[in-house]
Amino acid sequence: MSDGVIERALGAAGGTARMAAAMVSDVAAAVSPGNGTRPDDPLDAWDPDYVRRTLPAMRMMAEVYFRAEVRDLGNIPPEGPVLLVGNHSGGTLIADTFVFAQAFYRHFGPTRRFHQLAHDLVFQLPGARASLTRYGTVPANPDNMAAALERDAALLVYPGGDHETYRPSWESGKIDMAGRTGFAKLAVQHDVPIVPVVAIGGQETALFLGQGRNIAKLLRLNDLARVKVFPAQVAPPFGLTLMDLPGRVPLPAKITVRALPKIDLKERLGDKPDPEEAYELVSSAMQRALTGLSNERKLPVVG
Repeated sequence: MSDGVIERALGAAGGTARMAAAMVSDVAAAVSPGNGTRPDDPLDAWDPDYVRRTLPAMRMMAEVYFRAEVRDLGNIPPEGPVLLVGNHSGGTLIADTFVFAQAFYRHFGPTRRFHQLAHDLVFQLPGARASLTRYGTVPANPDNMAAALERDAALLVYPGGDHETYRPSWESGKIDMAGRTGFAKLAVQHDVPIVPVVAIGGQETALFLGQGRNIAKLLRLNDLARVKVFPAQVAPPFGLTLMDLPGRVPLPAKITVRALPKIDLKERLGDKPDPEEAYELVSSAMQRALTGLSNERKLPVVG
């Protein structure tokens, strides 16, 4: 093993320890009795200083463990509101979001307001809420989306949601946003450009066996937790998991992310863009780009 590899491995271990220590501190603060410092508005929890402190460790983890490659960030406007539309991968442990977020903040700096949407279930865990909201993660709902754009943020949305993130591993190169056109309506309503963001590798961090939509319907998970899937995965350390429970360690798949040229829906489709046409325009561009990234990969996980 070369000296350079050893140095990178040691650096990754040290960076991981520093970030873990910061996150433990956040969890302790979040669950301490009488703690009244958490903002009522999740957008107010965004903390550029926290991002600045933890970014070196995030970068080390992304580059060493996932061999991260993020391309064409120059396609994202350096200021002002923009809707980033991504393909969702990797179950609840979405490695490509982690990879993209650290690259975004490195490129634009921690003071470029950046928010990412996540399912409500994520915010039921005090530690996750305390750490993720500081990086800009907010619950996925219309009010938060509108508020983020009104604050001139870059807003990352995943229209495919749990449907797409639990697609089978053999569909890793497929865009499947389930025909959901809400992102197009949001872009038109707020008159903001769309920058598609495509990623590959997340669906190789485990062996995803399928979405389990019929089981979810039988168990009425949508009524109980707004979840329409009940998927199975194979991954360490437990082997078979259901909805990533009781837990899993992501495989070190190579993650590649690419930001595409921005799309102005009114410029391309007229003053009143049809949501279906807008969906087709954006999803087709994403599929072409994802196919290109997929064709570059020679072996699963290895990339």
